[in-house]
Amino acid sequence: MNKKVTLIFPQELIGEPVTYRLIKNYDLVVNILKAKIVPYKEGKLDIEISGEEDNLNRGINYLSGLGIKVKPLAQQIKWDKDKCVCCTACAALCPVDAFEVDRKDRTVSFNEEKCIICGMCAISCPYKAIEILF
Repeated sequence: MNKKVTLIFPQELIGEPVTYRLIKNYDLVVNILKAKIVPYKEGKLDIEISGEEDNLNRGINYLSGLGIKVKPLAQQIKWDKDKCVCCTACAALCPVDAFEVDRKDRTVSFNEEKCIICGMCAISCPYKAIEILF
């Protein structure tokens, strides 16, 4: 089973090794998609968690029990193929190659499974063919 979630940490839990504990104690695979930590204030971590359903549920209960808010990742990238002129600006900035360029015909395609929702593509697109949905 696989889930993408946002973890919101209160200031007193920023230093806790929660991803380590998810891996070690619950046998989960944790992929950090995006993180923003403000020392002495709060932390926000977007992660993808994979593992057996029971372990995944126990791991999420562990996080909630600590006082970490666990929310489904509420963002997704919407690529409007009709607006896209295949300028490749998005592909040049995508850190995970979710936007790929066919070198033969210079067309762009989007692989949502690879996307980590960093937002670089939406910022770079001069034609507004890419937007972040909340």
